[in-house]
Amino acid sequence: MSEVNGKNGGAKPVLWMVIPCYNEEKVLPLTAPIFLKKLQQLAGGGKISDSSRILFVNDGSGDSTWEIISSLAGQDPHYLGISQSRNRGHQNAVLAGLMEAMDRCDITISIDCDGQDSIDAMDEMVDAYWAGNEVVYGVRSKREKDSWFKRTTAESFYKLMNTLGAEVVYNHADYRLISAKVLKHFAEFGEVNIFLRGLIPLVGFRSTSVYYERTERLAGESHYPLRKMLALAFNGITSLSVKPISIITGLGMGVSALGLVIAVWAIAKAILGETVAGWASTLCVVCLLGGIQLISLGVIGLYVGKTYMEAKHRPRYIISERTWEPAERHWLEEKE
Repeated sequence: MSEVNGKNGGAKPVLWMVIPCYNEEKVLPLTAPIFLKKLQQLAGGGKISDSSRILFVNDGSGDSTWEIISSLAGQDPHYLGISQSRNRGHQNAVLAGLMEAMDRCDITISIDCDGQDSIDAMDEMVDAYWAGNEVVYGVRSKREKDSWFKRTTAESFYKLMNTLGAEVVYNHADYRLISAKVLKHFAEFGEVNIFLRGLIPLVGFRSTSVYYERTERLAGESHYPLRKMLALAFNGITSLSVKPISIITGLGMGVSALGLVIAVWAIAKAILGETVAGWASTLCVVCLLGGIQLISLGVIGLYVGKTYMEAKHRPRYIISERTWEPAERHWLEEKE
């Protein structure tokens, strides 16, 4: 690889685009040529090596996504593909692609295959790498095309993450450039619960951001509804921060102090003989405390469950097929 020479000696870095795919049979035939054209433009402009590749990661799709990827790989050597043994989620699919590319390239750019992220931002990303940055985040410049609800929930998502201790780049998803040097250090992170937006900044190294406008999907439907976004947020917060536990502790102390004050007040009223039977107030207090206890137990249980899953050390992804394996097997047979 030309990791050192790519910056100091002038050698062109090898780029691998890592593109996760889940049930993308409608959009993949449209966006694959766009990715290839951009790869050729970057290589033609002398920014990257001609040996650069596009790696599609099939995340256990139930449609013909893998067949399309295999067909693309057979048509042009710039296309490569790997397939996971089952659906393991977007974050694990991106991770699988990055780890597969790590020893075969100098830089990677991860991007979704739906065509929403501006492909032209890659030029600025590669320029930023040449300028000495090891990580370049693709950040949305504005959300004017989003609905009010989507815009509000998305922006609240990033603010909540940072407030609760998960370090993330505002309005950045998973469109980013990462050098092989960073990936080698990132590979030492062994978490089963993956939240790349928060883990990559933890690795460190020099980084910057490029800004772009996001557009609508070219085809197909979004695989990230509100339910999955909320699940991703909870996973990110509980995987990267213990601040919710601290909040629960503070809340418990506050409720205990309030309970102590109420107890003193009740005793004083009893001594003065001014007690009045009231089921409504009692019911409200019981419901309030019961709700707080259940929420607290749920959050603690979530952390215990994550600890349990981490202790199992299960693989984060399993690659069942690679488009280049038949060629490698043929080469080995000829060598023997």
